[in-house]
Amino acid sequence: MSNNEQNQSPVERIKKASDGLRGTLKQSLTDEATGAMREDDQSLIKFHGMYQQDDRDRREERSAKKLEWLYSYMIRLRLPGGILTGEEWTGLHHIAGEHSTGIIKITTRQTVQLHGILKSHVKPTIQAFNTLKLDSIAACGDVNRNVVCSAHPGHSPIHAEIFRYAGLISKLALPKTRAYWEVWLNEQPLQDKKEEEDPLYQERYLPRKFKIAIAIPPDNDVDVFTNDVGLIAIVEDGVLKGFNIAAGGGLSATHGNPNTYPRLATILGFADTEEKVLKAVYEIITIQRDYGNRSDRKQARLKYTIDRMGVETFRAELEKRCGFALEPEKPYALTRRSDLYGWHQNHEGKWYFTVFSENGRILDEEKVALKTGLFEIAKTGKANFRFTCNQNVIISDVLPEDRPLVEGLLNQFGIIAHTESAGAARKTAIACVAFNTCPLALAEAQRYLPTLITKIEPLLAKYKLSEDELAIRMTGCPNGCGRPYVAEIGFVGTAYGFYNLHLGGDRNGYRLNKKYKESLDEPAILQELDQLLGIYSKKRKKNETFGDFALREKWVTS
Repeated sequence: MSNNEQNQSPVERIKKASDGLRGTLKQSLTDEATGAMREDDQSLIKFHGMYQQDDRDRREERSAKKLEWLYSYMIRLRLPGGILTGEEWTGLHHIAGEHSTGIIKITTRQTVQLHGILKSHVKPTIQAFNTLKLDSIAACGDVNRNVVCSAHPGHSPIHAEIFRYAGLISKLALPKTRAYWEVWLNEQPLQDKKEEEDPLYQERYLPRKFKIAIAIPPDNDVDVFTNDVGLIAIVEDGVLKGFNIAAGGGLSATHGNPNTYPRLATILGFADTEEKVLKAVYEIITIQRDYGNRSDRKQARLKYTIDRMGVETFRAELEKRCGFALEPEKPYALTRRSDLYGWHQNHEGKWYFTVFSENGRILDEEKVALKTGLFEIAKTGKANFRFTCNQNVIISDVLPEDRPLVEGLLNQFGIIAHTESAGAARKTAIACVAFNTCPLALAEAQRYLPTLITKIEPLLAKYKLSEDELAIRMTGCPNGCGRPYVAEIGFVGTAYGFYNLHLGGDRNGYRLNKKYKESLDEPAILQELDQLLGIYSKKRKKNETFGDFALREKWVTS
C-alpha cells in the first residue's frame, strides 16, 4: 500500500506526531517574539483552514531594516455548496474590516477567504466566525476540502438537492479530531481520545489535498473534471437519477519536472442511490489514503495514484471496497462553464442577480462600491449570497416583491452598471491570488490579469471578437489554482513578468490545453495574440471556438 515509514516525507512525520492536529499551536499563538508559527505548526494550521503568508512586496524593505518578514495569515471558510445568508454576509463584512485587509476574496472553489490577518487576530477571527456558525475546518490541508456544486439555481429544480449532497459529502469527509475547537474555541481537551478516533483519516490523513465537485448538466461552472472526484448529476424529466462518478482530476504541476502534469478525471461509472454515491466517494478517499504516495508530495495526488494503478485496477479496488459494481456511465452533455450574469428567475419564481466581481475581489473602487453595496443588500435580509467557481457572487432567493428594493441598491452602488459594462472576455477570466501573499508565486496573477485584459480587449475589438466568451485564465505558478490548463488561453507564471502561453483547451472543460510558447513577457504575449486572433477571425468555421480552432490549425496537438 503506501510507502515505508522511513521513506515518508517530513509532512507525514508532522501529521503523525501532531496529537490529532494540535501540535504546539497553543504555544505558537502565545509567542509574541515572532509573527510566525513554529515550523511544524505551519503545516498543521492548513488543516484548520489557514496558511501562514507574508507581504512579499515588503520583504526587501524589512530585511534591510533587519526586521523579520511581515507575517500574516489567510483564513478560508468551509462552505459546502458556497452559500451565505444575509446575516452571515453582514458578519463576514464586519470580520473582514476588523481583522483582515478588509477585502473579501471569493475563491475558485466557491468559498471566501480573508488575507492579512495578524497572528494576534487569528483566534479572534475564528471565534467571530463561530458566532455565525461558520468554520474553516479542513478548508486547507491533506484532507477533503470545500465541496463545490453548480451554483445557478435557475438552471435546474434539483439545485437544492445537489446542494444537500455537497453538505452530506462535506460532513462525511470531515476530520473527527476536536483540535479545532480546543485550540481556537477554548473547548476543554478530551479526556478519552477514543472519542475522536477517525476511521477515514486515521492518524495519517491523506497524502495530499483532495477536491470534490458536483456538476448539474448542462453547466460545468465547477470544472468537474479538474477535481479528485467529480460527480455529474444525471437528471431525467426533472428527477435526479444518480451520478456519473469521475476520479483522478488535478491541475498542479512543477516547471521542469515531466513526472508532474495536469490530468482530467476519468469517469468510472454510474451510481443510482444516495447510499451508493456516498459509499463510492468515501471509498475513493480510502484508496487514496492507503495507496497514495507519501514519500514525494509532488506525486501524492490521486491522479498519480490512478495512473500508477491503472484505471481498471483502481475501479476494481473501488468496487471491492464498496461491495457493489458501478453501472456504465450515463449520457450527459456539458455545454456551458461561464456564469449567467444579471437577473434570472428560478423554478420557484424567486429572482437572483449574478454580480461580476473581477477575480473574486470584493472591495469598493472608484466606479463601483461593490463591498458597501453587498453589505447594504445583506442588511435588508431580503437575499442570500451564493458563490460561483468563476469567482462571482449571486444575490439569490429574492422574492418578486423584494426585487425593486434589491435592484435599487444594486443600481445605487454601481453594481449593475459594473456588471453590464464588463466585456465578455473579462467576465470569463480567472486568476489566482499570487503576489503579494502567496509564497509559491513566481509571477503576478490577480493584480495583473485585469491590466492584461484591458490590453487584449482592443485586439478582440480589432478582429470583431469582443462578444466571444473566450476563456482566459492566469496563475502565478504551475500549481494551477486559477485552472489555466483548462482555458482556451492559459497563462502560467515562470518568473516575474513572464508566462508560458497555453492554447487549445475547449470552452466547456472537457479538454486540457497545451503549452504553445514559453516565458513570454507582455509585449510578446500581445504580439502572439494579435497574430493568433487575426488568423482565427479570418479562418474559423461557424460557431468554432478559439480552443477548437487552435487544435485544427495544429498550433498545439491534443
